[in-house]
Amino acid sequence: MLLELRGIKKSFGATHALAGIDFSLEKGQIHAVCGENGAGKSTLMKVIDGILQPDAGQLLMEGSPIRIKDPGHAAELGISLVHQEISLCGCATVAENIFMCEVNQSKRLLMDYAALQVRAQQIIQRLGKDIDTATLVENLSLSNQQLVEIAKALALDCKILILDEPTAALTEVESESLFKILHELANAGIGIIYISHRMAEIFEHCSHVTVLRDGASVFTGKIQDTTADELIKKMVGRELGAYYPEKSQTIGTRPLLEVTSISDADRVHAVSLQIMPGEILGIAGLMGAGRSEIAKVICGITPQCGGTVTMNGAPVDTRTYQKALAHGIAYLSEDRKSEGVFLELPIQSNIASMALARVQSKFFTVDPAKETEQAQRLGQKLKLKASSVAANADSLSGGNQQKVAIAKLLATNPKIVFMDEPTRGVDVGAKAEIHQVLRQLCNEGVGVVVISSELPEIIGLCDRTIVIRNGSVAGELRAEATTEESILRMASGLKQESEQ
Repeated sequence: MLLELRGIKKSFGATHALAGIDFSLEKGQIHAVCGENGAGKSTLMKVIDGILQPDAGQLLMEGSPIRIKDPGHAAELGISLVHQEISLCGCATVAENIFMCEVNQSKRLLMDYAALQVRAQQIIQRLGKDIDTATLVENLSLSNQQLVEIAKALALDCKILILDEPTAALTEVESESLFKILHELANAGIGIIYISHRMAEIFEHCSHVTVLRDGASVFTGKIQDTTADELIKKMVGRELGAYYPEKSQTIGTRPLLEVTSISDADRVHAVSLQIMPGEILGIAGLMGAGRSEIAKVICGITPQCGGTVTMNGAPVDTRTYQKALAHGIAYLSEDRKSEGVFLELPIQSNIASMALARVQSKFFTVDPAKETEQAQRLGQKLKLKASSVAANADSLSGGNQQKVAIAKLLATNPKIVFMDEPTRGVDVGAKAEIHQVLRQLCNEGVGVVVISSELPEIIGLCDRTIVIRNGSVAGELRAEATTEESILRMASGLKQESEQ
């Protein structure tokens, strides 16, 4: 056995994150670990990587008991972890990030950076990508940063590779390149722990699966002996019910928001769209097509170079995000770590941060009682799992951090919300809950726009979909005509007319 965990326990105060976990990994195995956000997946991986020390239990590697002191010690043992949240050094180059451990540990007076870049380029090319390894990481897109994270792990001569939601920010082509490499590594005897909420990936590429729930292992077995529905039921511990809420039966005819020929200086070209009352509008397209850029221009986050925005028939000024927010137009970023939440602030302060006037006292300071009440009310609406709204956001799982980011938007009492990848890195149970909230907002009269790279989400959730290609609208699809094939045909340029 390559890796074995026996009775691993870990608590944070009164919270039992791991309640006696047993887990094993064999050489050449791609072993999926799944469960709801907060089930203990990330905590368990941090124990394996030496970031956290277990309170009880034993770890064995190739049959010998070990104590992994820290991530550096884990790397020496041949354990490499690719985190869900990107943790690169933005002011360093791609090559420097990939070989960061080597650069730090080198005793040479001078480092051969040219040779470093060549080696880094070889690893990047294995992932089917052409990224200039001399580029600063902060200048890369989110998907390319994720590839650098993966390349950083591949650069280590590891025996165990842990991947936490590695495809969340990748295109289909990039994901396929990654899976090809993972199977090559498995064939070479490397054990791979694969954490994902995407059932299709687990069933296509993994041989074994372990399900965690409430800090305990509730199932381990071969993929071929179970089904996606059975795994989901084990993860949530209940019947999930309808994964997507019922679609709208009544859609208005007068637009809540109308955008005409809006452009920016680079990626967005004369985009026009309407958001109708009673519908959830989807924005789909290939990675890099300009989906997020369109939302950011409409919301005034990036400068507008032309076009108009009207709400309920009246022109509005959205040239800055502050002005857009004043009109009730809010944007949820796809990158919750750097733009969604303040990790070191309490949950209640995060939620209040975009609309402080709503929790203001008569002395123009924050009223703690109002702040707490608001956070508890919105947290209850989103089914937020937290010990207290006074706890810091960094104490939450990724999915619950996403709920805080959404609550932060709802605290502004928006009229229009642009939700960019609202369920990225969120478990199936929390996804269904967020979908229900979005439909509820829509039914309450809020204009809801969902940008998603997950086509099943677009198809299952949205009443109408606009497909983006090269920064322009390639076509429009009504719910009954929306399929993965129809979206991809438009997104790839094979079909650009509107389908009704």
